[in-house]
Amino acid sequence: MLASSVRPVSIGLIGSLAIELYAHIARRTLLCSRAVDILPIYPHRRHATTMPVKATDVKPGTGLIFNDQLHVVIETEHVKPGKGPAYVQAKMKNIMTGTIKTNRMNSSDKFETANIDKRDMEFLYDSSGIGDGPFVFMDMETYDQIEIAADIVPAEKSKWLKENLLCCVHLYESNPLQLVLPMSIELTIKETTPQPKGATATNQLKEAIVETGAIVRVPPFIENGQMIKVNPETGEYLGKV
Repeated sequence: MLASSVRPVSIGLIGSLAIELYAHIARRTLLCSRAVDILPIYPHRRHATTMPVKATDVKPGTGLIFNDQLHVVIETEHVKPGKGPAYVQAKMKNIMTGTIKTNRMNSSDKFETANIDKRDMEFLYDSSGIGDGPFVFMDMETYDQIEIAADIVPAEKSKWLKENLLCCVHLYESNPLQLVLPMSIELTIKETTPQPKGATATNQLKEAIVETGAIVRVPPFIENGQMIKVNPETGEYLGKV
């Protein structure tokens, strides 16, 4: 009786569920790879190597030893002057002192890279409740929770944080160094002015306050309660969800 009441599950359904689960896992584990241009097929390969890297190959997010101290590269610029050899200008943060400075490196220079761990983490909440941090994140692999101070998550980043947002956190010896936000974030409009009746212009933008408190300039047809996509790096409206 009991056996006959059990309904068989089709192989096709199992396959579909398996594919959906795999895609879900892939989306969650590839966020850090998109941020640093590395494909972490296996979790243990998500650690940067300690092999020397040429100045011309240094990228934002790279941890390297410069002047015998650990630095994280924020941005780089390749310069080719009219006279003299080409060089790289790298804006870097000294992890020991917290100072940010632009350093000049010859194109042929090589530097030892630091063992930076890049982890997918989910934002849980702001301990201060007012945007001052520390900000609590959960590691999506170990489920450990860590606090990240406001100097690692400045206001231009924290204003986009919403509960359950998946981010990439760079760590050195388990200490947070940098927070990388996703390329786009879906946010709900909390407050904006309604579009005037009869208005036809669509190239003019208006201000809107999203659920995190950030202000975004949106097209006039966007209304309260609607969800939009935003580029957190530029604050640019990308479209409706």
